[in-house]
Amino acid sequence: MSENKEIPKMKSYKAIGEFWDTHSLADYWEQTDSVDFETDPEARRRYLVAVDPGLLLQLQQVARQRGIATESLVNLFLAQHLQEATT
Repeated sequence: MSENKEIPKMKSYKAIGEFWDTHSLADYWEQTDSVDFETDPEARRRYLVAVDPGLLLQLQQVARQRGIATESLVNLFLAQHLQEATT
């Protein structure tokens, strides 16, 4: 382990991913902080839903344009349409 290495500051998740794809956390362990957190396994559930390939491409394009995950866009659309359907 080298004490001279510092975890670099990165400007995007892509850069972070590329860095950790080629580096070991073991080399930087001394620079990490211990944290405590709780998770709620009921907070979100994943469901497998078949989506038409063309529709999926459109969802991915819109999500990319909005700068959000496709999953987030689907949740947003579902919430909006359910609200419209119940009013």
